[in-house]
Amino acid sequence: MTVCRTRQGEVRGRTSPYGVTSFLGIPYAAPPFGALRFRAPAPPEPWTGVRDATAHGPTAPHAPYAPPFDALIPENHIPGEDCLNLDIRTPAPGPGAALPVMVWMHGGAFTNGSGSASGYDGSAFARDGVVCVNLNYRLGSDGFLHLPGRPDNRGLLDQIAALRWIRENIASFGGDPDRVTVFGESAGAMSIGTLLTTEAARGLFRRAVLQSGACHHYLRPASARLIAARLAERLGIEPTPAAFEAVPLPELLYVQAELRTEVSADPDPARWGEAVLNMMPFEPVRPGLTLPGPDGDVDLLIGSNREEYRLFLVPTRRLQAFPESSLRAMTAAYGLDPGEALPVYRDARPDATPGELLDAVATDWFYRIPAIRLAEAVPGSHLYEFAWRSPLFDGTLGACHALELPFVFDRLHDPSYAPLLGDRPPQALADAMHGAWISFATTGDPGWEAYDKTTRTTMTFTTTPTAVPDPRARERLLWEGVR
Repeated sequence: MTVCRTRQGEVRGRTSPYGVTSFLGIPYAAPPFGALRFRAPAPPEPWTGVRDATAHGPTAPHAPYAPPFDALIPENHIPGEDCLNLDIRTPAPGPGAALPVMVWMHGGAFTNGSGSASGYDGSAFARDGVVCVNLNYRLGSDGFLHLPGRPDNRGLLDQIAALRWIRENIASFGGDPDRVTVFGESAGAMSIGTLLTTEAARGLFRRAVLQSGACHHYLRPASARLIAARLAERLGIEPTPAAFEAVPLPELLYVQAELRTEVSADPDPARWGEAVLNMMPFEPVRPGLTLPGPDGDVDLLIGSNREEYRLFLVPTRRLQAFPESSLRAMTAAYGLDPGEALPVYRDARPDATPGELLDAVATDWFYRIPAIRLAEAVPGSHLYEFAWRSPLFDGTLGACHALELPFVFDRLHDPSYAPLLGDRPPQALADAMHGAWISFATTGDPGWEAYDKTTRTTMTFTTTPTAVPDPRARERLLWEGVR
């Protein structure tokens, strides 16, 4: 057993036979319940003696993923109110090592996920000389519901509180507080996209990796009010903090999960605002799109997967059943002229079904174009695209959303990833991606040229990773002035 000191007290961790010491379930803020429900995070209470940190702490309350995604995306559920906690894995516990630090922000559409899922185990980062921190933050209505008299974006405030805790304490675990890299996927990356332009987060991290998410996903206040009103209506209450606090948590979790299904079944902008396009009723609340300026002080590594949207089309059997009329309607909803845009997408995919073309268009709208816009806004950014295709679902799953995660974490053999990966994922690709993330966190350079509007260099991660100039340029140009 190994003991390290924090400002709240001492914690006891466990060292593996491979030399990685884990400290699990350390509170970075007080339990967000009772008088602290729907409020900004409060500091954790100090303790006396040595606190055992050898087991994961509670996860933020959330309903399980709906089928079939419950079998595809790793997450776990640990009950308890002390859910604002974090895990640390380090190769050098104790002050003085000054190693780079990587802080993981998990995804899950702002309603699901946890930092302690086995697929996010940061032991491989610690094995390779990085202090890796995983955190939990409030989700769904507790984290992101717009409520009168309460701060918006409480889940993001949790992330900021965790980053402050890390800055104050990580040196005791062998980390350098001036070399913190935040990295996240999907909603985690979208969170980072908001933190990049949040003054309260300034100076808390030096670098950022945004996987399959950037700055373009948020709700304007008017849309957030619509969603709060509809959730209250479903629960039979007034849309006030006191009324939501009185709802039993299991009922609230169940109804908020049903809200996403309702948005999908009736995507009327008059009812849901911006949420009709990305089907996420809980998101950061912002007045509009804000990109970092060119003089930012955070190095960026940004990217997406080539066929992200197939995760939402293939397991649900929509890929082959999607009609041409719906393809045209969705393309128009995303802001493109179907008559102009769809022939361009078809040129590169002459045998594609309407569902396969929807994947290409929706992947660009959700993920690729926002990544490019962020890279354009911040000179010196590095851009990547993950293009290795899963063999599962008869090869139709492709390079789908979340598929890069086991490669980044170098956890190809974690059982939770088997439903996405299949039997023989390439270890050499995991070595390349995992190594690039470590290099970026250590030096700011992942190993290829920075992105600029002349060359638009993009590292393509496939069996043989290759840097290419401006992939699918004609499709990118369709989005100028649109997204």
